[in-house]
Amino acid sequence: MRINRGQLDYRHILNNLSDCVFLFNRDKQLIYVNDAGEQLVGGSFRHFLNQDVTDLLKCPYIDLEKDFNRSIRTGISFVHRDLVIAPTETSITVDFIATPVFEKNEFTSMLIEIQQLDRHLKISREEQLLSQQNASRLLLRGLAHEVKNPLGGIRGAAQLLAQELHGEYNEYTRIIIEESDRLQALVERIVGPNKPPQMAPHNIHNIVERVRQLVQAESPAGVTIKRDFDPSIPDLVCDQDRLIQAILNIVRNASQAIGKTGEIRLQTRISRNMTIGSKHHKLSAKIDVVDNGPGIPSNLIDQIFYPLVTGRPEGTGLGLSIAQSLITQHQGMIKCTSEPGKTIFSIFLPLSNGNE
Repeated sequence: MRINRGQLDYRHILNNLSDCVFLFNRDKQLIYVNDAGEQLVGGSFRHFLNQDVTDLLKCPYIDLEKDFNRSIRTGISFVHRDLVIAPTETSITVDFIATPVFEKNEFTSMLIEIQQLDRHLKISREEQLLSQQNASRLLLRGLAHEVKNPLGGIRGAAQLLAQELHGEYNEYTRIIIEESDRLQALVERIVGPNKPPQMAPHNIHNIVERVRQLVQAESPAGVTIKRDFDPSIPDLVCDQDRLIQAILNIVRNASQAIGKTGEIRLQTRISRNMTIGSKHHKLSAKIDVVDNGPGIPSNLIDQIFYPLVTGRPEGTGLGLSIAQSLITQHQGMIKCTSEPGKTIFSIFLPLSNGNE
């Protein structure tokens, strides 16, 4: 079967590339980006249409506009290997190739190709992280079930003792019963809900807004929670209550980290061609929780999703673990980057084929 070149949809081909492709007009304004490029800059093409190249692809160590102008003048491509760019909150290392496009000897546009050098390494590290978290969760669930049975026996024996001793040692039996109940509640939080998720389509922004209202109401007056929502995100098939709980745990954690004054930003975006574990998802909803607190200590950053690990003296170390467990039930994952003054928790939730 012969294919007419005019029938080929080159945009569809470009959207299936893992490399990022950008096209800028003669005024250095964006006129096209493929799906991988949208993921790189953290937003949709419509959102960044006509944006200047230096504003969209921030390069702290080179003068991109100078290279752009020289390439237009000479007609020669330019290449930067191991270039650090910061199109979003996080800097990444890429190979950067810019090619001027001419029609009838007149410059019309600049084609830029970007290859993320750390992409495969990140996928491997994320798979390892998910595997470790799943193993840890299974171990704790098994341990929790073993603890629950003797706890019930201890509580029952204390109640019988209280009846037999007629008040002489009620203070001691009361302490035994209360501590047994506290440990029982802790074990149930570790184990998590036993019922299967109640999945239904929900607007992700209604969920995030509900969390914002809850945390804003309980936070000090000096804490500001801002919104930056992408209205193009379709309804997400999820368990609304569990998703609220997961996001609430993360936002509360941010609020506690910044103390009496600070700012939290809740941002939603579409993430394309996302690999979660070993599965590739064409479309995912991305929810960022960004705070300007002191950051997470470097010795804890790789352990924060493990149960009972916390950097706060009054913390239980269960909030982030429970959040990760609830997000995993939705086939998603949570990632974290942190430095003093900026901590970002990113929640990725795959959108169903119907939503795509």
